[in-house]
Amino acid sequence: MTTAVAAPFRFFSLQVVRTRRLGPSLVRVTFAGDDLYVFRSDGRDQSLSLFLPHPGQPEPVVPLELDDGWWGAWRELPDDVRAVMRSYTLRALRRDPDEIDIDFVLHTPAGPASRWASRATPGDRVLVLGPVIEDNRAIRFRPPEDTDLVVVWGDETAVPAAAAILESLPAGMRARVWLEVGHADDIQDLVTEADAEITWLVRNQNSAEGSPMALGALRDTQLPSAARPYVWLAGESGCVKALRRHFVAERGVDRRCVTFVGYWRQGLSEEQVREQR
Repeated sequence: MTTAVAAPFRFFSLQVVRTRRLGPSLVRVTFAGDDLYVFRSDGRDQSLSLFLPHPGQPEPVVPLELDDGWWGAWRELPDDVRAVMRSYTLRALRRDPDEIDIDFVLHTPAGPASRWASRATPGDRVLVLGPVIEDNRAIRFRPPEDTDLVVVWGDETAVPAAAAILESLPAGMRARVWLEVGHADDIQDLVTEADAEITWLVRNQNSAEGSPMALGALRDTQLPSAARPYVWLAGESGCVKALRRHFVAERGVDRRCVTFVGYWRQGLSEEQVREQR
């Protein structure tokens, strides 16, 4: 069952088509659905809300019959009944057939989304709250037209968005990219027409903090001379904030040209972060 929510977003009832392991801590899940033909997105760092069932449930429980009242009713459901909601980035959208890919990080210890993704099989059902117009407010990567250098940093949770961003850059655009992952085998071959230099940082397995490594790598790097740089940072909130301070305070980048998105926060679940907000 699907229903309109607040335009330009709506619910899509989807099923798992296939899964593919990308590395020790990354798995790609491909979804399809009868009404996915109306799903629209420019890609890049498109954010989605994914609703997952609890173990033993055939599908996620969301009161879609209440239309715009679904949110309040969903929050009132018992914790072990209401669907698990998590924010994810669209990795890819394809036509003929209509499919979307979402890449999941397999955490240890596993949270509900990581646990679900590690066990996902064809036919498993989910709900996605996604866009029906290509340019929507859940896309954050918006470099000004006169940008002459794109700088990207992301941890493993931001690799799907960073990969989509690189694919979207025009030929000749200069880009400097740092991607931080937990395992060397999580490194991927990324495709871009841009003049891109991509540096993979493999985090110390004994350290849960990515910020010192990221700051050290960027401080030690001299960026190409640019009159109008644009910076995109995404991943753990504390690391993202530290890197934003670096670019604005230490490198003098116009704060209006620095997009920073906290995908997760060290030591807190998404529910806890949502409650704090």
